[in-house]
Amino acid sequence: MLISDGVPTIEDIIKITPSDERFAQGPVAIVECFQEIPCNPCVKACKRGAIAMPNDINDIPVIDPELCNGCSLCVSLCPGLAIFIVDKTYSKEMALVKLPYEYVPVPEASQYVTVLNRAGEVLGDYEVVKVMSGGKVNMTYTISLTVPQELVMEVRDIKVKE
Repeated sequence: MLISDGVPTIEDIIKITPSDERFAQGPVAIVECFQEIPCNPCVKACKRGAIAMPNDINDIPVIDPELCNGCSLCVSLCPGLAIFIVDKTYSKEMALVKLPYEYVPVPEASQYVTVLNRAGEVLGDYEVVKVMSGGKVNMTYTISLTVPQELVMEVRDIKVKE
C-alpha cells in the first residue's frame, strides 16, 4: 500500500495503464504520481499538451494517451521520478522502457543491468539501449532498456553492475 510502503496497489496501477489499443500505437508516457502535491514540471515540459492538472497545481497529473507521442521530455523533468515511457511496438517479444535515473555509476548503451520492480525486487538482467543526459542543470538521466513485453508495467528501476 502506497501510504505505508511506497508501493502502489494493483488498483492504482490499473487506473493509469493505457489500453492495449493505445500501446499498439507506439510509445506512451505513464505517470505513477499518486499523491496530490503542488508540482507541475511535467505539464510545462509537454509540448503537445498531453499532460494536465485538471483543477489546479495540487492535482495528480493526467495523461491524454491520444496526445502523447512518448517523446520522453517529461521523464527527466519530474522531480518525483514518477514518469516513464513504454513502447510495446519495439519488437514482438521485447518492449522499450525509458526510466529516470539519478545514481552513479550511469550505465552505458549495450550494458546489461539488473532490473527491479517497484518494491526493489529483481526481475532479471536486461540491456540498456540508450542513455540520455538531462543536461547540466537537470542531472536526471533517461535510461532506455529492453525488457520482455509482460514486464513493462513492473519495471521501475535498475541496478548497474560494477
